Amino acid sequence: MQFIKANRDAILKPLQTVAGIVERRHTLPILANVLLRKSGDDVSFLATDVEIQIQTTAQLGAGKEDGGTTVSARKLIDILRSLPDGAEVAIKVENRRATIQAGKSRFALQTLAAEEYPTVAVNEQFSASFSLPQKQLRHLFQMVHFAMAQQDIRYYLNGLLLVTDGAEVKVVATDGHRLAFCEATIEGAQLARHDVIVPRKTVLELQRLLSDDDEPVLIDVSGNQVRFRFGAVEMISKLVEGKFPDYHRVIPQGYTRRATIARDVFAASLVRASILTSDKFKGVRLSLSPGLMKIQTSNAEQEEAVEEIEVDYEGDTLEIGFNVGYLQDVLGNLKSEAVCIDFGDANTSALLTVPGDEQFKYVVMPMRI
Repeated sequence: MQFIKANRDAILKPLQTVAGIVERRHTLPILANVLLRKSGDDVSFLATDVEIQIQTTAQLGAGKEDGGTTVSARKLIDILRSLPDGAEVAIKVENRRATIQAGKSRFALQTLAAEEYPTVAVNEQFSASFSLPQKQLRHLFQMVHFAMAQQDIRYYLNGLLLVTDGAEVKVVATDGHRLAFCEATIEGAQLARHDVIVPRKTVLELQRLLSDDDEPVLIDVSGNQVRFRFGAVEMISKLVEGKFPDYHRVIPQGYTRRATIARDVFAASLVRASILTSDKFKGVRLSLSPGLMKIQTSNAEQEEAVEEIEVDYEGDTLEIGFNVGYLQDVLGNLKSEAVCIDFGDANTSALLTVPGDEQFKYVVMPMRI
């Protein structure tokens, strides 16, 4: 059966769109495959890891017959990438084999039946639906994703809290040591209150796929599932069950000590100081006095680094320790010229914000050094 005939890049684009979630090692061998279905000129590409499913469609079809098959996602991508730019590629399917031909190159891959592919059942009804520009949703995720936990036994931390309320959309991530919060307003919207936890893998995949433009993302939420639709892409994901921590209680209020620092100067100083930290101990000591911040690190070999930078600070002298990686993560994701850090004392969390921006907050716990 003639299946696909198109330019190499035209096939690669939808294939790479869906293949990011494919697990190389899975208990079900068929999940290493991508599901291809042809209907006329339309060819749909679908991949799933059982928790997440991504589907997209492109007009690549060849031949009169319609049908479907599954083929190794990784092998097909590697073959297409290895072909010359602009190569015309033909894919045929017969006798449980897919033949890929381009010029004088020919490859034959095993296939598995399309009927055996375990697609995710989509909920018939969603309790909330709204839309955001792609660049706005991408920005929200960008501002908090680095604070998500990785493989924490508190599974509800291995994701991102998505809250809709009135005209507000809020996202929150925490790993128990730091918390990132960002919100956006949808003009004229009146959304019902919903709190759902989107899995870490879904968030990271969306960041890869979303564009930096004003095209809308349609978001549908139900009790255990969320669906994102944008362009020709549809992503369906299970939600994480559990009770997310009360982020309102974590964000400090009423701090009186504030330091305003040039972000790039602060970030560069932390990079240099972190050279003398170890993999096991990433502590950095900040010493504040009026107009000055001293940044110090040391290691088990009695080596140390000291940086001094000018800051806008008029409070009492203060010494406080942090995990340097937690500071570098947030500074690397911000684009502002300056950052503000509000302090309580050496034993309380610090609050990092952007001057003139009330929509972003980052809380980081202190560390004993």
